Amino acid sequence: MFDIRKYTSHNIKNDILSGLVVAVALVPEAIAFSFIAEVSPIVGLYTAFILGLITAVIGGKPGMISGATGSVAVVIIGLVLEANSMLKGLGVSGDELYMQMLNYVLLATILAGLIQVLVGVFKLGKFIRLVPQPALYGFVNGLAIVIAMAQFKFFDGQGTAMYAIVFTTMLIMYILPKYTKAIPSGLIAIVALTLVVYFAQIDTLTVGNLANLSEFQGQLPHLIIPDTLFSLDAIIMVLPYAIIMALVGLIESLLTLAVLDEMSGERGSGNQECIALGTGNMACGFFGGMAGCAMIGQSIINYTSGGLGRLSSFTAAVGLLVLVISLTDVLNVIPVGVLVGIMFMVSIGTFEWSSFSHFKHMPKEDLLVMVAVTVITVVEDLAVAVIAGVIISALVFAWKHARIWAKTTFEEDGTKVYSLEGPLFFGSATTFSDNFTIDQDPPKVVIDFKNARVLDFSGVEAIDSIVKKYEDAGKNLLLRHLSADCKKILKKAGPHCTYEEDDPTYKVAINY
Repeated sequence: MFDIRKYTSHNIKNDILSGLVVAVALVPEAIAFSFIAEVSPIVGLYTAFILGLITAVIGGKPGMISGATGSVAVVIIGLVLEANSMLKGLGVSGDELYMQMLNYVLLATILAGLIQVLVGVFKLGKFIRLVPQPALYGFVNGLAIVIAMAQFKFFDGQGTAMYAIVFTTMLIMYILPKYTKAIPSGLIAIVALTLVVYFAQIDTLTVGNLANLSEFQGQLPHLIIPDTLFSLDAIIMVLPYAIIMALVGLIESLLTLAVLDEMSGERGSGNQECIALGTGNMACGFFGGMAGCAMIGQSIINYTSGGLGRLSSFTAAVGLLVLVISLTDVLNVIPVGVLVGIMFMVSIGTFEWSSFSHFKHMPKEDLLVMVAVTVITVVEDLAVAVIAGVIISALVFAWKHARIWAKTTFEEDGTKVYSLEGPLFFGSATTFSDNFTIDQDPPKVVIDFKNARVLDFSGVEAIDSIVKKYEDAGKNLLLRHLSADCKKILKKAGPHCTYEEDDPTYKVAINY
């Protein structure tokens, strides 16, 4: 929540000015993502306001911006297509078709929010730690490329004026901060170039060309109870989409939080962000918005413009609503080229350029993860990329540790001792027996597991197998330093286990 004691006049000024920059930049993004999801622009704008406001007040990271996003919108479009197909089959058409379809979108948004709240309540947000650093680099780099590529569509059919405005915006944002940071360079670019375009009557794409916002003037969000809210059939239909929307939103929000943690040097609360995101999405579903999540591009605009406190994201949300309901004429004349230029600079700032310097020193497997996540983020989507990155990293980890070594010593009575080191699990179980020379071993053999761990049932079976081979060779075998849990599971090897005072107490993973 807001802590006024931590605010100085400098903090307040930076947060408010930065929030205003984000508010303006949110408009074309919200409209564009509404078009992707095939809903009215006002739905995306309501999402940016409602979700942005709630996460600003109770979110896990001050200054983080949430709203309608492309990653969630591409999931919604699948639901929209299925709902439209079903409703058309029932003879619904025209405005009634859109309104009934919207009820399904609102229901999915509410369910997605509920799932996200439960994830936060049960403190499952910590599992974002499973995403390795190379995958995080890949996520950031891939998203930077996606942000830049998303701007290309605005150049279709545009003349040199569009390119000149974009270039001038980028120049202002690059040069101005070297001389003063009193006012965010993005805000100066928006005001200055809007005035130039308006008074010089330059023919270029404006926000009003994307969607005439004047028709939404004075429209405040109002309570909507979806007709599908208590329909079991509707819930069953939208539930798969709601789960995917919830997971995509959580992944993008928690990864954005991790990126901002690195930028600010202060750790946010992942579980609190899950609860805030879910609460915001549920509110969106009841007030005419669609599901959304954290926006890394807008969040970085906010941070680099000096907005580090909750007041900045609060200002962005409230400022957006004020612009939409009362200053639509001003919004309509803002050239899209300015906003494109800002997003290009965000893309450049987002890209983890330092990752190139890691190429020489980074292990090949980590490099593979980073490149794979980057490419999949661009080609597919964020959720698939992150899951793929975690799976690849897990497989790489298993491969790197898929060896168990043995040091051999002899006791005074001639007993040969194999002292094992490393994990014994499905990855190393196949090479476990390679450590033993059964035919050449003396009549008495000891296998010591003091510096090894049996991790799963494949490891247990490998122990049983080696015991059988020694039995068949007619040799006496003892097993030392196995956990009690492991000894219980062993069948063939159980009678060969010794019980030591310093036996370990680890558990063996087994599917009961």
